[in-house]
Amino acid sequence: MATQAKQAKADTKNNHENTEEQADKEQQEAIEQIDEVQNEIDRLNESASEEILKVEQKYNKLRQPYFQKRSELISKIPNFWVTAFVNHPQVSALLNEEDEEALQYLTKVEVQEFDDIKSGYKINFHFGDNPYFENKSISKEFHLNETGEPSSKSTAIDWKAGKDLTKKTSQTKPGKKRGLEEQDSFFGWFLDHGDAGADELGEVIKDDIWPNPLQYYLASEIDEEGVGDDDDVDEEGLDDEEGDDDDLEEGEGEEDDDDDDEA
Repeated sequence: MATQAKQAKADTKNNHENTEEQADKEQQEAIEQIDEVQNEIDRLNESASEEILKVEQKYNKLRQPYFQKRSELISKIPNFWVTAFVNHPQVSALLNEEDEEALQYLTKVEVQEFDDIKSGYKINFHFGDNPYFENKSISKEFHLNETGEPSSKSTAIDWKAGKDLTKKTSQTKPGKKRGLEEQDSFFGWFLDHGDAGADELGEVIKDDIWPNPLQYYLASEIDEEGVGDDDDVDEEGLDDEEGDDDDLEEGEGEEDDDDDDEA
């Protein structure tokens, strides 16, 4: 009996081990099959990306005449671009008072995507004569280098004497020559090439403002209209409450008259 019990126990153990081995084998086969399917999905995604790129290139060319027409119309509106920038929450956070004054001379903004689109883009800022710098245009471009790493470069700003908005005069003791210190400025963005792959301002201008700058130019007017509507609603509500109070007072007066008559 003892021998049979041991044999049964051994058989049970062997069956359990065989079951585990079979389960492990099935899992491994499933993993290998999933990997094969995933490779097919990745190939389709890559093919889709290539097709999407071709479509985007096609429509990017078709959009150019409309961008040109839009720029011509925008040129008829004074301070269009500085207004759009000031009304954009992310861009306005980067603007100081002097930046806004300098951007009053900004006459045109354009975004140029490179032919293959994936390799990068360029943002051009065109200015009229101004008291800050000599440049008629300032550009910053972003592209992928040969190793696939993002990088950027920009136009050197030719500041007029004492007008460099990226510098401020440092406070020194009397009798000593004052120096210059760096200060936060929108124009400091043209000097920042530290992490081109995470340039939020460039992405905001390219993907948010450039496609439809009119919505940001009109943003302040829309907000004002909304505030006006709220005021009208509040006034109407106040008038209704005053009317209800008057009716209540009249009702109380009538009750007092009835009480006097009964007396």
